[in-house]
Amino acid sequence: SSHEHKLNFRKSKEACLSYIQDALLQKQWKRAAEFLTCYVESLEKDYSREHIGPSEMIWRIGTEILWHHSQSSMKEFNCFMEQMKTLGVKRYLKVCLEHVFHLLCNGQIDEAYQNLSLAESWRFGEQTAIQDKEMKLIEAYRGLLDYYSWSKQKNILLEHSEDGFSDLAVEQEMHGYFRKAAVSLKEIIKIPGVWDVFVKCYVDLLEFYGDHNEARQVLNEYAYNSKFPANPNAHVYLYQFLKRQGESKKSLISALKILHDIVPSHELMIDFNTMLQKSKKRKKRRLGLEVIFAALDYAGWKENAKAWSCLARQVKQIVISEKHLDWIKQEWNSRKDWWPAFHFSRYLAKRNWQENKSLSYEKALVAGILLGKDCKYFKYVSHQGCKAQLKKFRMLKKFVNRHNPVYLRISG
Repeated sequence: SSHEHKLNFRKSKEACLSYIQDALLQKQWKRAAEFLTCYVESLEKDYSREHIGPSEMIWRIGTEILWHHSQSSMKEFNCFMEQMKTLGVKRYLKVCLEHVFHLLCNGQIDEAYQNLSLAESWRFGEQTAIQDKEMKLIEAYRGLLDYYSWSKQKNILLEHSEDGFSDLAVEQEMHGYFRKAAVSLKEIIKIPGVWDVFVKCYVDLLEFYGDHNEARQVLNEYAYNSKFPANPNAHVYLYQFLKRQGESKKSLISALKILHDIVPSHELMIDFNTMLQKSKKRKKRRLGLEVIFAALDYAGWKENAKAWSCLARQVKQIVISEKHLDWIKQEWNSRKDWWPAFHFSRYLAKRNWQENKSLSYEKALVAGILLGKDCKYFKYVSHQGCKAQLKKFRMLKKFVNRHNPVYLRISG
């Protein structure tokens, strides 16, 4: 009966999809391809009255299989994607974008550009308005490839100018790519979102032609407009631009302060700490100590010699002057329960000494101040340094022993 047929078809379809999923999870691409073929054939042979249109799953699963299958070729992939484009207008532009990404991954830039241009001219009644965002992405990626062509022409022109030649044709072509890229990139970054690569390229174009005010405006908008999602890279790009423009330290510190609030473990925190330490204002030097302590809370910084050097230098200055010991105490209070095991174990002392003696020196200085002369890390490193007759380690040991009362004040 018709009901039985529908029931059996649904069961067989679900079973087939389950087998496909299992094969994908086990990276059995050949087996997954065979089951997908069966799945597609069963859809074609379904004689029930209920219309079952081609599923997005066929596109998603098929793309994944063809990308990983050892015997698949770019020709087969292109053929598959062209078929997928004709299966449903609702997904047409998404399929086009994915096709372009695969072409770019295979170095087929001209083919990718051609596909983007074709997609840009696509129209299908009301669907055109509904897919407005996808269309803007298509235009933006085409603009990105125009930027790529502009960059190539720019490099050729710069090489020619070094040789004392000028090529008017290359320069005109370059300006043509600039105009097309600038229009497309400018449009996409008006929409609230994360557009890192597009912003970077657009700013590069503006800076090359000396439009620094427009570049500054774009980066400020990208970093500070509340409609855009919080994005650490937006503040990184702004900071790098301000640095290139030779802006004041006040502006640079302001940009990095927001980055610190969002990502305290960012690699630029060393730059931030260095600027703050050099400040004459007590409030900024206090923030510098907070910044470097916060960065070293993260595992990725555990063996960062520069970071430990920054902390060691500032802690040493405070200890010698005996001013602002309360700064160290405030930072240490929230860390004294877990930093000793995290940073200052005997195991780490041994490993750091073997791998990087400069790192072990800086850490030993900090450990000795924070945990006293009986700290396992300090004792091991200072002993090894003195045993190796390294002068700076003898001086380190004397310094920590002399200032051991500071440890008692910090810990108590």
